[in-house]
Amino acid sequence: MTQDSRNPMPLGAAHLPLGEMVRQALQQEITSGALRPGERLVEEELAKRYGVSRSPVREAIRALASEGLVEVNARRGAMVAGISPDEAREFVEVRALLEGYNARLAARYRRPEVLKRAEAILREGSAGHASPERLLELNARFHDTLAEAGGNRTLREMMDGLRKRTASVFTAEGEEASRATWREHAAILEAVLAGEEARAAELAEAHVRRAGANALSR
Repeated sequence: MTQDSRNPMPLGAAHLPLGEMVRQALQQEITSGALRPGERLVEEELAKRYGVSRSPVREAIRALASEGLVEVNARRGAMVAGISPDEAREFVEVRALLEGYNARLAARYRRPEVLKRAEAILREGSAGHASPERLLELNARFHDTLAEAGGNRTLREMMDGLRKRTASVFTAEGEEASRATWREHAAILEAVLAGEEARAAELAEAHVRRAGANALSR
């Protein structure tokens, strides 16, 4: 059974600190687009939705504010952080450079067990049967797996932060753009598997720039 992202299960059923569970749940809603930039985050409403008290909700909002995903205003309260076109372009520019360098590292080390997972994700994403929402999830997993293949934890954390901040920009694509995305993913992974560091870096950087330009033009 699929859980509705706007009506999640009570978080007390899991085994992490409640504040961290609420942070993860809120982060997922924000990065998936279920909660949009400018949308208010009312503690009482969130507490009821997640089946927790207001204290872990408050803790989660503070944590997400430190990550740049939430804005807290003394008069208006907490809301999902927005991102201006100029900020988005800057984030995409930096992300493109980092993703390129990570692809270079992935091609250098070629960790078989990680790249097998990337191949499986690529097959599903390229098949053309997944919903737009599923393709967004697969796209994120593909990039996460490549980041793992790069083997640089600091770099991976930096890219993860940039992805979160630009999640509201990279919304679901149309069918033609989605096919182009997965063709580019396939080319990047092919270069990584062949150990072609320079080509993997070039393709990954160009991929992020192209996707960013398309997203910002919508």
